[in-house]
Amino acid sequence: MVMAAMLTAIMALPLTVRAQSVNPMAYWTNEDGDDEEGTSIGNGMAPLDVTFRANPENMEGFTPSYEWHFRKMSADGSGESEELFVRYEEDTQYTFTQSGTYNVVLKTMLDQQGTELDSVLIVVAIAESKLEFPNAFSPNGDGINDTYKAKDGYRSIISFRAIIVNRWGQKLYEWNDPAGEWDGTYKGRPVKDGVYFVQVIAKGADGKDYHIRKDVNLLRGYTEGGNNSGTTKE
Repeated sequence: MVMAAMLTAIMALPLTVRAQSVNPMAYWTNEDGDDEEGTSIGNGMAPLDVTFRANPENMEGFTPSYEWHFRKMSADGSGESEELFVRYEEDTQYTFTQSGTYNVVLKTMLDQQGTELDSVLIVVAIAESKLEFPNAFSPNGDGINDTYKAKDGYRSIISFRAIIVNRWGQKLYEWNDPAGEWDGTYKGRPVKDGVYFVQVIAKGADGKDYHIRKDVNLLRGYTEGGNNSGTTKE
């Protein structure tokens, strides 16, 4: 009798039903090479590869369908947006190559009767481009400005080509990544101190074209804080 009463009491308890839900997240690698995740990306540097995951929970007995709506916000601050495209998978990936602010909205349908969860928003902001080069470097092994490269802070560069030439127009070095650099050598041998020239053709995620031509002063005798003569490095 006691056992029967206990079973009756247990059966009378209300069942706890966990609600179906999604927890969409964005996953990307920042400019320092660190993996990040979150529901917003601020000041991202193009080209930026982002993976979007719905992260559904408690979907037993359901066959959910997903819609990832990619929308670009108007640059005039009006709050208007343009729908770019829609993806129909639980997880999706996209490479952002243009600057601006994007709203990525996940819509989740639980069944064919139209039962829908609340939409969830992920915001992705891609920074405007920036690219600058110095006018000198000192490949002397002191650990300071030993290579010629783009100034720190470059961002959102989606295509890039740089060439170093001497005063006679002979190509000494070429690289195709803004993170690249020239160590002051030609065919493995150090070139002489003097003036060389850099030619850069690049394009930013904001559509800006870069055509940079400037002198490159190679100064092996230059040391930070020392007694130096000649051109000052920018």
